[in-house]
Amino acid sequence: MKALRAVDVRGVWGTVLLPLGGDGAIDWGRLAAQIDTLVASGVDGVYAHGTAGEFHAIDEGEFDRVNEVLATRCEAAGLPFQLGGSHPATPVMLGRIRRAAALEPGAIQVILPDWVPLNDDEVVRFLAGAAEAAGPVPLVLYNPPHAKTQIGPALLARAAEATPSLIGVKMAGGDEDWYTAMAELAGDLSVFVPGHLLATGIARGAHGSYSNVAAMSPRGAVAWYRMMTTDPEDALDLEARIAEFFRRHIAPLQVARLSNPALDKFLATVGGWADIGTRLRWPASSAPDDAVAPARADAHRLLPELFPV
Repeated sequence: MKALRAVDVRGVWGTVLLPLGGDGAIDWGRLAAQIDTLVASGVDGVYAHGTAGEFHAIDEGEFDRVNEVLATRCEAAGLPFQLGGSHPATPVMLGRIRRAAALEPGAIQVILPDWVPLNDDEVVRFLAGAAEAAGPVPLVLYNPPHAKTQIGPALLARAAEATPSLIGVKMAGGDEDWYTAMAELAGDLSVFVPGHLLATGIARGAHGSYSNVAAMSPRGAVAWYRMMTTDPEDALDLEARIAEFFRRHIAPLQVARLSNPALDKFLATVGGWADIGTRLRWPASSAPDDAVAPARADAHRLLPELFPV
């Protein structure tokens, strides 16, 4: 796969979720079928080993096999793909980055070391080291709200200057001032924001999303993204209805302290586009199965645009 540039990283990207059997083992047949559906959905790319992909709960053999399955299918389809190289232990993370880079993805996603917060020099040093491990494959920094070290626009600009192969970020977004600062200080990077906030993000200068909306409906997320160009007001209206759906069906799960992987697998089960299931790797709690049907009914009633016939 050709290495991506910042200008290439745009639109809606779908994530690989782990279909698990009753014993917690990955069901590789269901995983392959899920990726085939994603590839055919019209998304701008597919990625593996984000938070929703439970990168923190798989062993190295599983990590490599997920990469092989995804790379083989995306290469055959000519669809861009990214591989996450993240792991809580930095030496293991560097090993993952090197092995992922050998498959020549469009980019490798990394998190910052997370057991203790990093100072600014350590952030810059880590990204430079990750880039060295990745070789010719560029990096995308994943800096979610729960990361111990939060990266602002100024530090991001410094890191990008020190590591030219850093082409993009996945972040929570912010207010108008945040978008202005990102444009001024880190304007050469691809900026991706949460899927359920994408219409607002695009209007303020974001470039796309590694999308939780695509977790619920890949084809619907693509249709919504197109709407942001053709009918931006309608796209913002749909975003407001997505927020209402989240208030009704996602917020209660957050109050119950379920994890983001649990929420994304719940969304995928509500959407029903692939046989993924709600089960997570031990010791994580899964969303209750009896919450799926009411959420599915509300999703189709509130968000018909996300479920094209």
